[in-house]
Amino acid sequence: MRIEDVDKNFRVENAGSEQTVFCDVLQPPFTVYGLLHDEDGYHRIPHSVAEETNEGVQWLNLHTAGGRVRFRTDADRIDLRVRMRAITKMPHFPLTGSAGFDLYADNAYRGTFVPPIDVENGYSASLQLNGRSIREITINFPLYSGVSKLEIGFPVGSELLQAKDYTVQLPVVFYGSSITQGGCASRPGNAYQSILSRLLSCDYLNLGFSGSAKGERCMAEYIANLRMSAFVLDYDHNAPTPSFLEQTHYPFFETVRTQNPQLPVILLSRPQPNPTAEDLIRRDIVKRTWETTVQDVDQNVYFIDGTQMLRLFGGDCGTVDNCHPNDLGFYCMAKALEPVLRSVLNA
Repeated sequence: MRIEDVDKNFRVENAGSEQTVFCDVLQPPFTVYGLLHDEDGYHRIPHSVAEETNEGVQWLNLHTAGGRVRFRTDADRIDLRVRMRAITKMPHFPLTGSAGFDLYADNAYRGTFVPPIDVENGYSASLQLNGRSIREITINFPLYSGVSKLEIGFPVGSELLQAKDYTVQLPVVFYGSSITQGGCASRPGNAYQSILSRLLSCDYLNLGFSGSAKGERCMAEYIANLRMSAFVLDYDHNAPTPSFLEQTHYPFFETVRTQNPQLPVILLSRPQPNPTAEDLIRRDIVKRTWETTVQDVDQNVYFIDGTQMLRLFGGDCGTVDNCHPNDLGFYCMAKALEPVLRSVLNA
């Protein structure tokens, strides 16, 4: 007997029928955010930048963390059909987060397109919505897998319109570690940047590279030349040693600041509610970057202490492994950043 035979709530509907029309999301009126695209599929930064940075970034660039497709429709059922070039499976990370898509209608969560446990190179899934009315739809891409092609299906006769713009149209850029990339959220919409995007109606770009955000100058220079509304710097976890962090953190900030003298910048230390002596040393290194800039009369840089973030609601309940946040941990992170971002974005 299968669990879905015992409990119907575990059933996953297959997508598509002779009455379904599928559309490639690269075509109007869909708008894809947070991703670039070429003949091989979706990625987050130019391949030339990834290749110059390190092998980890080169591979993780193909993972679609932070990607979204937005549109409006009156459809009461939405189908999804995806081809994938990489599937990441980990024992402490739900497959719905690493390889699933989730859907928000009018900023409210309505369901997840759940991949099969044996997913290899793609899948199809379906979500039923209540009634026929025009809704603003956001579908979040997987956090730790690669997508080569995405199609969305609708019942014949459904109305399909372009989504309204975000209130904050220039993206907030996040650079950092696996935590920034979204490990280990149960689904993409629960990564902290996605939560903030819904709270503040802001676009964003996720440049989290698991184990591979080493604060390289080439990455700092790339970010410095992006058009953005704010920048969040959070690569503490990927600096191999405190001395490495000390050698690279202020120079990374300085590279971005020199190119963007008025840009709001938020500095995070690692989210750890039970910090070790080394965690505290690292926190103080990040804090010194902030203190140095404040002494230089730069009032548009902000420091958030990662040892306090998860204590907002979760404390020890906020991670899956004493490192990577779970959904509660990511919510704590979002709520810690929200007041600062709301202020600087005037959101």
